[in-house]
Amino acid sequence: MSKLKIEHGASKVNLVLLKTNIEDSISQDIEQMATWSGNERKYIINELLRFALTQEEDFQKYKASVAAKTSRPASVPSPAQSPDKSVSVAASKSAASSTPHA
Repeated sequence: MSKLKIEHGASKVNLVLLKTNIEDSISQDIEQMATWSGNERKYIINELLRFALTQEEDFQKYKASVAAKTSRPASVPSPAQSPDKSVSVAASKSAASSTPHA
C-alpha cells in the first residue's frame, strides 16, 4: 500500500466546484490537516480524494476499461483508406511502439 504525502505549502491547482456534505468529524480533521500543513482545505480534500481513488483497484480497472473502449474507435481505419494503406499504418505503429524509448 502506498503512502499519502501532503506537501506543506503546496501551490494552488485549477478547481471545479463539487457541492457535497461531509461529516463534522471529517471536516474537523481536514481543518486540522490544513493548519498543520499550511495548505488550503481545498488542496487537502483534493489530495485525499486523489489518494483514495488511486488505491481502489476495482475502480482503476474499470477506469482503464472505459479508456480502452473509448480509444478503440479511433484506431479503426476509415472507409476512405485502402486496405493496403491501413495494414502498413498498423504495422508501422506496432513497430514504433515496440521500439524502446530513452
